Amino acid sequence: MIFDAKDRVLFIGDSVSDFGRARPVGEGLHDGVGTGFIRVISNFINGYYPERNIRITNMGISGNNVLDLDDRWQSDVLDLEPDWVNILIGINDVWRQFDTPDCCAKDCITPEIYERTYRELLDRTVPYVKGVTLMTPYYMEPLKEDMMRKRMDEYVAAVKRIAKDYGFICINLQRVFDEYLKVRHSSYLTWDRVHPNGTGATLIAMEFLKEVGFDFSRLSRVLSQ
Repeated sequence: MIFDAKDRVLFIGDSVSDFGRARPVGEGLHDGVGTGFIRVISNFINGYYPERNIRITNMGISGNNVLDLDDRWQSDVLDLEPDWVNILIGINDVWRQFDTPDCCAKDCITPEIYERTYRELLDRTVPYVKGVTLMTPYYMEPLKEDMMRKRMDEYVAAVKRIAKDYGFICINLQRVFDEYLKVRHSSYLTWDRVHPNGTGATLIAMEFLKEVGFDFSRLSRVLSQ
């Protein structure tokens, strides 16, 4: 696994990250990191890599978009001096274009604004961390001609492009959910095609763990003892 002993891994994003995390800093025992996918990741890392004493920090805030991250990046990321940063942002950047189009008309976060701001955040961060992992935004809708899904795909493409340019790990959550939706309806994962239930959170967490090199054989070794 890419995380070394005593590394601090900071997650930042919107409500999909937030999920009731502690304030002002989301960490600690019990539900300090929230009850979403970051909790699942924390459970696996701390459960099967206890010797590394990895510190998981959740700085997600419900409703955030990429410009909100820009506003709080210094205080909520850089000032906390993480070793690794994971970013999941973009859902609200797209969603507001559909659920509040009149309010969004003047302040729409276009794919161009989204990508430019995202790259600026990374440029501010790279000199101070060991690495960054990027999660694509997603919409749990299998019909690619759906208006919001079609728009979301533009932001997914932007994150994939950014990850390639910077040489970062990209966790393609849209692909993960697309594979699941070939078999089951989105109601098994979410009530609104955005906020994951326990099953959806597990899919996100397991994809992240796979991409960061989590040694799943540790599970079988522990179970066989």
